[in-house]
Amino acid sequence: MIKFEEFRLKTPEREILLDITNEVNKIIKNSNIQDGLCRVFIPHTTAGITINENADPSVKRDIANFLGKLIPKGGRLGYSYKHGEGNSDAHIKCTLTGISVDIIIHEKRMMLGTWQGIMFAEYDGPRNRKVYVQLQGQ
Repeated sequence: MIKFEEFRLKTPEREILLDITNEVNKIIKNSNIQDGLCRVFIPHTTAGITINENADPSVKRDIANFLGKLIPKGGRLGYSYKHGEGNSDAHIKCTLTGISVDIIIHEKRMMLGTWQGIMFAEYDGPRNRKVYVQLQGQ
């Protein structure tokens, strides 16, 4: 069985990581899938997704802040971006985090580690965004 769902979110800042674990979990709980795979896909070129610690909110801030310093909006000394929209840094950050994650489902539960959560990574907000969730299993 395959199930597809979409949900939307509004990001409040230019660069922020938002915990979307509960939204994905609700989709799994409302499905008929006991065991299988959950794929979360971000259909944007300036936003990404990652799985990381969700117990301490400072981890999300640290990741966003470090990426902002590593890949600044205006470029680095000696290098300026060529892309005319002014969001090349967001495209590069998206490439680093990626646009999809896979999570094992067992007995209607995501098999995440104790401290893990699913983080939507906004790099060019605030914006209205989509998140696609596909479940496959039995």
